[in-house]
Amino acid sequence: MTEFNVWAPQTDRVRLRLPDTGDREMTRSPDGWWRAEVPEAGPGTDYAFLLGDSDRALPDPRSRWQPTGVHGPSRVYDHTAYQWSDQDWTGRQLPGSILYELHVGTFTPEGTFDAAVTRLDHLVDLGVDLIELLPVNAFNGEYNWGYDGVCWYAPHEAYGGPDGLKRLVDAAHARGIGVILDVVYNHFGPSGAYAPMFGPYLTEQSNTWGRTVNLDGPHSDEVRRYIVDSVLTWLRDYHVDGLRLDAVHAMPDTRAVPLMEELAVEVESLATHLGRPLSLIAESDLNDPRLITPREAGGFGLHAQWNDDAHHALHTLLTGERQGYYADFGSLDTLADVLTAGFHHAGGRSGFRHRNHGRPVDRHRTPGHRLVAYLQNHDQIGNRATGDRISATLSPAMLRVGATLLFTAPFTPMLFMGEEWAATTPWQFFTSHPEPELATAVATGRRREFAEHGWPEGDVPDPQDRQTFLRSRLDWAELDKPEHREMYDFHRRLIALRKSRSDLSDPWLHAVDVQQGDRFLLVRRGRCWVVANLADEPQRVNVPDVVRRVLLATGPGVTVMRDGLQLPAETAAVVAV
Repeated sequence: MTEFNVWAPQTDRVRLRLPDTGDREMTRSPDGWWRAEVPEAGPGTDYAFLLGDSDRALPDPRSRWQPTGVHGPSRVYDHTAYQWSDQDWTGRQLPGSILYELHVGTFTPEGTFDAAVTRLDHLVDLGVDLIELLPVNAFNGEYNWGYDGVCWYAPHEAYGGPDGLKRLVDAAHARGIGVILDVVYNHFGPSGAYAPMFGPYLTEQSNTWGRTVNLDGPHSDEVRRYIVDSVLTWLRDYHVDGLRLDAVHAMPDTRAVPLMEELAVEVESLATHLGRPLSLIAESDLNDPRLITPREAGGFGLHAQWNDDAHHALHTLLTGERQGYYADFGSLDTLADVLTAGFHHAGGRSGFRHRNHGRPVDRHRTPGHRLVAYLQNHDQIGNRATGDRISATLSPAMLRVGATLLFTAPFTPMLFMGEEWAATTPWQFFTSHPEPELATAVATGRRREFAEHGWPEGDVPDPQDRQTFLRSRLDWAELDKPEHREMYDFHRRLIALRKSRSDLSDPWLHAVDVQQGDRFLLVRRGRCWVVANLADEPQRVNVPDVVRRVLLATGPGVTVMRDGLQLPAETAAVVAV
């Protein structure tokens, strides 16, 4: 017995189409839901809906499985049929954890959930606590970054479908690694988005990617429930440990209880029921700490948010780049702002935006682990014209300096796949839209966007060219090369040091002290100092306390002096005092 149901409040007729049995009428409830019970239908049954008198078969907006793609019929899937082996899993909290962002399609040559399982032991050895998967919900085409998803309940079939995702989560938990899933609720992808045909899921407003989701207009209760239930599905039915909510600033919401707070309430209830921590991480361009302020203190109650200010402060200081939004960063002062206050833009002037931006973090009440920091992520690499990693610009020595500043900061640190060995493969913007007109529009728009920033059109890879996708796959053979193995071993030692010294993971921003000079920086972390020489020549740096020993150095030649350190060019050291 299967009960089929679908929300379609603005039509007077809905039919259910099943193979070999013809179409059957569905019954409408006053709330706009249509239902039909089919005794002979069970798991594995394909089905679709027909609206009004149209003969066009549409997949279920809440489809759990799209085995033939987003344009094909939905298939009944039984979540209880999978035999989990993670009964002893107690979860992985965000505070104190190391995150690792990866894209399933380019993490391995095979590009599947099962192939990703074969690399989990690498992440265990590295010291990773949580992997963060770029979006895996179904999208049109074979490969894509994932942000063009249209089925918010169904894992992409080319990756391995529902069971494949469960096998990856199960295997990660067996190794002590939690799983965070990147989810996109601020827009539907451009192809295969059938949900808006069933009801008012969208508004007339638009964001960067398309029409915005209806969170506060007529019928928005069910649209919000559509998102809430999707969130709960990933956490409950797929056993994932948290979600990263994409671009929440692009989700207009004027209601008294914002959707972000509603999600926090629902997830807290689920976490209590399951007896394990569940995390919600926002991506937001607003620098608004209310997102991560507990509800008891008047905030929305999310557990963390990505901190682009930390990335920009580090990236500009290390590389010297100042174009675009980097213009507001680049000095030691801006990095000091971030390390001690969380944000650089905390209510003051943003030259790039030509206005004031942000709001201060309460340093005594908001721990820094609620801010996820990174030297690289999918956006900051992939949204460069050629998808070049920071390792294409910096020397290995300066890469290690940057990593040291990141992993000794009071934030939750995150690596992007391959960063740990300074991978040379780019990570470029790629799509596989089957529709020729959409493919042309995406490629043309990409070239035009970067032409405005001075990039020759020939330097911008065609997103639709399969080679763009293939170039973006990690080359695991690089780990066998001495220079890459050395970088990997350094990251492993750095992560181990962070985990062995509570001073280095202390999240309280008010306890961080930053001192600086001519191309050098000192960061006090309890009974440790992080000393970084960013200059291209040796420097003697005075340390306010007596140095007892060097816990880690990014390279050879660090000398302990009576009142400080002698550091070679482009070198950092973590010392105990």
